[in-house]
Amino acid sequence: MPVARPESSDSRVIAHVDMDCFYVQVEQRKQPNLRGQPTAVVQYNNWKGGGLIAVGYEARKFGVKRSMRGDEAKEVCPQIHLVQVPVNRGKADLTVYRNAGSEVVSVLSKKGRCERASIDEVYLDLTEAAERMLAETPLERLEAINEEALKSHILGLEMDGVDVKENVRNWLVRPDADRRDKLLACGALLVAELRLQVLEETQFTCSAGIAHNKVEYTILYFISLHLCPTENKCLSISLFLGFKQILAKLASGMNKPSQQTVVPSSSVTKLLQNFPIKKMKQLGGKLGTSIQTDLAVETVGDLLQFPESKLQELYGVNTGTWLWNIARGISGDEVEERLLPKSHGAGKTFPGCSALRSIPAVENWLKELSEELSERLQSDLVKNKRIAQSLTVHASAYKSSDNDSHKKFPSKSGPLRYGTAKILEDAILLFQAGLREYLGSHNLKTSGAHDGWGITGLSVSASKIVAIPSGTRSISNYFQTQDNNDVSAKETNERFDLAGAATSFHSESEIYTEVHFTEPDESPKKEKEGSHALRKCGLVDSGTQTQQASQASIFYETEPTLARSMSQQDGFAQETKPSSSGARACSNADYNESEHSFHSGEFEHNIPKEPKTSTSKQKGRILSNEALTPEC
Repeated sequence: MPVARPESSDSRVIAHVDMDCFYVQVEQRKQPNLRGQPTAVVQYNNWKGGGLIAVGYEARKFGVKRSMRGDEAKEVCPQIHLVQVPVNRGKADLTVYRNAGSEVVSVLSKKGRCERASIDEVYLDLTEAAERMLAETPLERLEAINEEALKSHILGLEMDGVDVKENVRNWLVRPDADRRDKLLACGALLVAELRLQVLEETQFTCSAGIAHNKVEYTILYFISLHLCPTENKCLSISLFLGFKQILAKLASGMNKPSQQTVVPSSSVTKLLQNFPIKKMKQLGGKLGTSIQTDLAVETVGDLLQFPESKLQELYGVNTGTWLWNIARGISGDEVEERLLPKSHGAGKTFPGCSALRSIPAVENWLKELSEELSERLQSDLVKNKRIAQSLTVHASAYKSSDNDSHKKFPSKSGPLRYGTAKILEDAILLFQAGLREYLGSHNLKTSGAHDGWGITGLSVSASKIVAIPSGTRSISNYFQTQDNNDVSAKETNERFDLAGAATSFHSESEIYTEVHFTEPDESPKKEKEGSHALRKCGLVDSGTQTQQASQASIFYETEPTLARSMSQQDGFAQETKPSSSGARACSNADYNESEHSFHSGEFEHNIPKEPKTSTSKQKGRILSNEALTPEC
C-alpha cells in the first residue's frame, strides 16, 4: 500500500485530459462532411445496425444513447450517420484511434511529465511549469487572460451573477490567494493553452481537470457518473463540477464538451464526505470490506473520526497512514512519465449465441489473437527496442446452472516466446490449463459432463516488457533465425510501413503502467538480467535450452475421459443457444469507450482493484473492442 506524502501532495499541479467523444471526432476528421452532423460509431457486428460504441453530441440531442443499436438510433434520429469501426481479423481494429491519440499526447507532453492512462486520457504533471509561470509573472499583474481559461469551472466558487467569466477572472488573479491556489490558477492557464494547441494541431477538442493530486479524479469521475443526469461518459471531465448543490447551477454546461475544471484543495473534503469507500482506489477488495466491517463506515469522509494511531494499530503503519491521508484528500501518487504501454494484448468477446463451444473454435480464435499480438510485439521490438517476457491467456465462460461461472475462469501465464507459431502453441497450452482448472472447480474434471458451457471472452496479452540491453545482436539477425512461421526483419518492417503503424498505443488490453525508456543500467547485474530475458525470448544464443512442451495434445493426454467426451460432442455443449444465465451475463456488460473494455455492473474506470499477490494473474480484465451482441 503506498504511503501518501503530505509535504508534497498539495503543492503539485496535476491535470487530467480526456478527449471528447474521441472515436466520433476521429471519424469526423476523416470525413469533414460529418462535422456538425448527428454521428455515431458502431461495432463491426451489423446485427440490427450494430451496437453504438460512441455517440456524438449532435446525436445525443435527439436522444441517441450508447446503449442503442444502429436501427434503434435511426428511429430516434433518422438523419444520423453511422460509421463502422475498422475491421481486421474478424474483429474491430483500433489502430486509427490509437494513432490519433498519439498525436494528442505529442502535443500535451511539451508542457510537463506525461502519463498516458488510456487511448484517450492523459495525466500531466504541470508543477514545474506552473511554478515557473508564477515566478515570472505574478497572476495579479496579468492583463490578458486566455478566453478558454475564463470558461473554467472552479469547484466551490459561487457562480451566481451575470458575469460568470468575471468571477473566474477574479479567482484566478486573487492577490490574497495562498500559494496552492495560485499554482492551480497557473495550471488552469497552462491547460487552456494546451487544449487550444491540441485543437489547432489535431483538430480534436478535449476537456480537462486541474487539481493537486490524482485522488480528486477518482472521486469526481464517480460523481459525474452517478449524480449527473447524463449517460455521456465523454463529458466526465467536463462534468468535474463536483457536488450535488453545484450541479443544478451548472446544468447548462453539462452538454457542452471542451471544458475544464479546477479543484481547489479547500473543496476536496466536501467531496469525500459522501464518496463510497469501495469506490476509492485500492479499497475495492478485501481491505475496503474489512474497513467497512471493522469501523462501521461507508464513506471515505467517515474515516476522519479515527486518529492516525488507531488506523495504524488496525492496519499497520503504512496502510494506516495512507488511510488517514486519503480521508483528507492527500495522495502521494505521482504522474509517471510513460508513453509506451507496459503490456500488449488482443482480445474478443463472444456474447450470446456467438459463445465458443468447442476446442477447435477456441484454438481458431487463439490463432487470430496470437497473430495480432505477435505483430505488435515485433513492432515494439523494431521501433522501441523492447521485449516482453510473459504471456497470459484470459478467458470468461458461463455454465447454464451457475450465474457467476463467467467470472471464475482462471487466467494463466507463462514465459513468452517470440513468433506467431510459438505464441499460439503456448497460448493453447495455457488455455487448456485454465480449462482444466475451471471444469475442476465445478466437479467436472473427470466426468466429462460439460453440457451448457461456453467461452464468452478470450484474450492473449504480453507483459513484463523490458528494454534490450546494449551489446545485443541486431534485430535483423534475430528475425532471420526464427522458425519458418516467423517473418523476417525486412518483411516485418514492410508490413508495419504499409500499415502506417506508428507507435501503437493501447490495444484492447494494453496497460499504460510502469515503463522506463532510459537506457538500461550498464551494471553487471542489469546486463545479466537483460541477457537472461533475451535468451528466454530467443534473442540471444544460449546453447541448449529447455523447450516447452510443443504438443497441444498434452491436455487430452492428461484428461483422457474429458478428451473423449469433447471429441464425441465437439465442444462444450450441443445447445443451439446459450442459457439464460449466460445471456444475462452478457447483457449486463457495458462498453467503456475510454478503456475499450467490457465490464459488468458498477463503475470501474481507472479505479484498480486491490493489488493481488499472485504472480500468475494480471490485473486486467477480458478486454475487447466491440460492443455487445444481444442473445439470439
